[in-house]
Amino acid sequence: RGGAGAGAGAGAGPGAGGGAGRGAGPGAGRRKVAWVLVDGLGDVGAAALGGRTPLQAAASPGLDALAAAGVSGLMDPVAPGIACGSDTAHLSLLGYEPRGLYRGRGAFESLGAGLRVDAGDIAFKCNFATLCEASGRVTARRADRHFDAEGPVLCDALDDLQLPGFPECRVRVRYATEHRCGVVVSGPGLSDQISGTDPLRDGLPLQEPRALDPADAAAEHTARVVAVVSERMTAVLKGHPINAERARQGKPLANVVLLRGCGGRLEVPPFEKRHGLRACMVAPTKIIAGVGITLGIDVLDCPGATGDYRTDLTAKARAISAALAPGAPGGYDLGFLHVKAVDDSGHDGNYALKMNLLRAVGEMVRQLARLLWLHQQETGIEYVLCCTGDHSTPAAFGDHSHEPVPFTVAHLSSVVQALGGEEALGGVSLEAVQMPPADAPATAAAAGGRRAPGPPVAGDAVCAFDEVAAAEGALGRFLGAGVVPLLKSFVLRP
Repeated sequence: RGGAGAGAGAGAGPGAGGGAGRGAGPGAGRRKVAWVLVDGLGDVGAAALGGRTPLQAAASPGLDALAAAGVSGLMDPVAPGIACGSDTAHLSLLGYEPRGLYRGRGAFESLGAGLRVDAGDIAFKCNFATLCEASGRVTARRADRHFDAEGPVLCDALDDLQLPGFPECRVRVRYATEHRCGVVVSGPGLSDQISGTDPLRDGLPLQEPRALDPADAAAEHTARVVAVVSERMTAVLKGHPINAERARQGKPLANVVLLRGCGGRLEVPPFEKRHGLRACMVAPTKIIAGVGITLGIDVLDCPGATGDYRTDLTAKARAISAALAPGAPGGYDLGFLHVKAVDDSGHDGNYALKMNLLRAVGEMVRQLARLLWLHQQETGIEYVLCCTGDHSTPAAFGDHSHEPVPFTVAHLSSVVQALGGEEALGGVSLEAVQMPPADAPATAAAAGGRRAPGPPVAGDAVCAFDEVAAAEGALGRFLGAGVVPLLKSFVLRP
């Protein structure tokens, strides 16, 4: 089973080869795809969970039904052995080879935050962090995850900074999510071939920007500009009333901006032109929204979707189902729904939260199935549901790792059957899925062991959605570059 398996058990047909395909184009197929992407989905077996992964330990009937209804496999987002970032993983999954193309994540974050990034500009994905002035060390790379009230105020104070010695350069700053912001520097002769100021670990010195190639005059000039940007930002933050109040309350100061992932805007063919599918996405996480903007994918407004632990998953399901409704504006063939919180729980090393969040995602999938089924029953247009991740973020590691992630795709009619039929689907609540508190213990179902999933309905013999079960799927182990061709085989097959 060692091949890519992009069409195995899926009815591969026109368009499966990666080009636009026969008859491809907006509305060309009889089907539409809802693609749920769970950031940081994968994990490894943990002693605390009896050797199981969080996906294995967390009973999630919605995700298991999806697996039982279709075909599964293990997917390497970029390539085996690569612990990729979300931006490079998303480029690969959406059909854009990041190797040789990628120039840093800064432009994605800045675009997603609402900043304009023109040719010749450089951009950064940034953290508000805590700097010890006496030692010059960054004591906390993330000043505060809950920063949505203070972050925009600080960004306003930093926007349009004047740079001593470089009056021709302009600095623009916008708040993103949590502790993050986007920063764009404009001016003549700038290069994105520089390092940033992030030390990458707590307790290390704030870094000086440097040219990646000392012989590159433009990069050397840019490093000097960015060093002044960093110094000016620190000076403004040091005297800001918000930090005076945080000091009074005993909170970590947000007195430095870590300038990370310097990059310019990519110029690539739009997603629709490359794949013949018109796509939209719900992605409150700004770096993912920025990837979408770069690829010409419409980013939908979704009130309540925050890109953190407090996000409204049900609002995301409603937004995607509405966008994929027959006759809806946009004429979308594919709706991409991004969930960030699971990745955050892995970074925070919180097994219980990761399990609880995976159960919540499963509930959202059931809601999405119910909403799409209403459209399918009314119009006859068929839908396909897909779920996977962009990388593994094991809670034991607290960072991205190289393990492949489970992947499953199914026809909605089979998903309904796996969920117990129309009557059972009609009983799925459309009230907002309750997001678990970050300090909550694992739910009783997760703590007590996973409920045995139901029998397979269609596709292959896999009936559970997790890293181990997916390895037995008909798709085998394949690369992220094969995902869009696989989805197109579902959309375009007669």
